[in-house]
Amino acid sequence: MTSPPEIFDRSARRRQRDRSAAAFRDHDFIRAVMLDGIEERLGAVLRKFDDVLDLGCFDASFAPPAGTRIARFDPGHAFAVAAGGVQGDEDRLPFADASFDLIVAAGTLDTVSDLPGALSLIRRVLRPGGLFIGAFLGAGSLATLRAVLREAEADRPAVRIHPQVEVRSAGDLLLRAGFRLPVADAETLTVRYGSLMRLLDDVRGMGGANVLNHRSPLRRETVARAAAAFAARADADGRTSERFEIMFLTGWAPSPEQDAGRRGPPQPAGSALPRPAKQFG
Repeated sequence: MTSPPEIFDRSARRRQRDRSAAAFRDHDFIRAVMLDGIEERLGAVLRKFDDVLDLGCFDASFAPPAGTRIARFDPGHAFAVAAGGVQGDEDRLPFADASFDLIVAAGTLDTVSDLPGALSLIRRVLRPGGLFIGAFLGAGSLATLRAVLREAEADRPAVRIHPQVEVRSAGDLLLRAGFRLPVADAETLTVRYGSLMRLLDDVRGMGGANVLNHRSPLRRETVARAAAAFAARADADGRTSERFEIMFLTGWAPSPEQDAGRRGPPQPAGSALPRPAKQFG
């Protein structure tokens, strides 16, 4: 069996998360929106959970349902240690099959080299009838940053932002991983920035900088040209809009009795449910 290509540099991903750990709360607004969405979806579930896995725990700000036991797991050593959890990669989970009945993953799955493999492992470590809810940045995110970097490097463009998952593909990935009643939907968050450097500061601070295996450093003159292109896109108040497209995935591990009525009506896999856009700044 052929192994999937290593798109991301695992060591760089760990180092980046360790660098962002100390000041993460100054840049955690994207994950806060993800957690709000996860809690909203959990609120519609009429069942009890005993064992929960917080996959990609960051600062352990996810609050599990009352009365549950929780395990924390993060790709970064600093986050994992601070949360009293385990450090590792989502496509190499160290947990036994059927260990949890709820797994949440907010903010890390978009930089996993083998996302289909990670989703399959998540489904395996869920108990029959267990629930997975994930959230990460999907296709359409950082469109302004992508555009100004492309403009700044028009003579020799480099890949600066990693490939992003489309909502339809996300639903298909859940199906391929063996989940039942899969749902994928997206929520748009618009943030307005006074400068490119403030945007880059947020991207790095939330652990979202470039960790592709084949990456090249940004030159000072490239950043200067990109900053000028970013400022040229500003509104009358001097702020430029950036878009974050938050993808939400929901799926159930197969069980002998798929009690769809208790869990609520399923949506078609990959469906993009209409949700109000949010704006910061």
